[in-house]
Amino acid sequence: MESDYKKFLEFIKTRKSVRNFVEGKISRNTILDVLECARWAPSGRNNQPWRIHVVTHITVKSLLAELTEDSSIIKSAFLSLVIFLDLERSYDKVKDLQAIGAFMQNILLAVHATSKLGAVWLGEILNKKEKVNNIFKLSTTKYELMGVIAVGEKDESVEKAGDEERERRPLEEFVDWFQ
Repeated sequence: MESDYKKFLEFIKTRKSVRNFVEGKISRNTILDVLECARWAPSGRNNQPWRIHVVTHITVKSLLAELTEDSSIIKSAFLSLVIFLDLERSYDKVKDLQAIGAFMQNILLAVHATSKLGAVWLGEILNKKEKVNNIFKLSTTKYELMGVIAVGEKDESVEKAGDEERERRPLEEFVDWFQ
C-alpha cells in the first residue's frame, strides 16, 4: 500500500503542461474516460457547475485559435476542451470557481495517465470570452468561459528535449505551521 501512495505522489509531480503535439487521433472512448474522471471533481452542494464543449472540428478549432496567442497549440492538438461555468447551476461564485479548477485538474491528470497524450490548460483566451461564447452560441448570462484545455498526442522529440528540471517554490516560502 505504501508503494502505491508513493507512486501516486510521484505521478502527480510528473504531470506537466504539453504544448507540442504530433498528428494522431484520440478515440472517443479515451475522451469519454477523461471526461468521466473530470466529472468526479468535488463541487459545493454537488452542484457540478460545469459545461464542456469537445472540439475536434477543424473549422471550430480555427475559430478558437484566432482568439488567442496560443493559436498554434490549439491548431496542432487533436482536440480542445472548452470549459464553461454554468451560471444557472452556480450558487457561490468562489466555490464554483474552485470546483471548475478541480474539474480541469482532473482532466489534466486523466490525460497524463494515458502516457502517450499530453495537455495544457490555456487561460489567455479568457481575454476574449464573449467571442468564445459567440462561437458556441452560448449566452454570456448563462455560461462563463473558464479555460480551454488542448489535448493531443505528445511530440516526444520536443518533450524529451525540454525535460530540464522544473522549478517549484520551496514549501518554506509559503507554508506556515501552527502547532
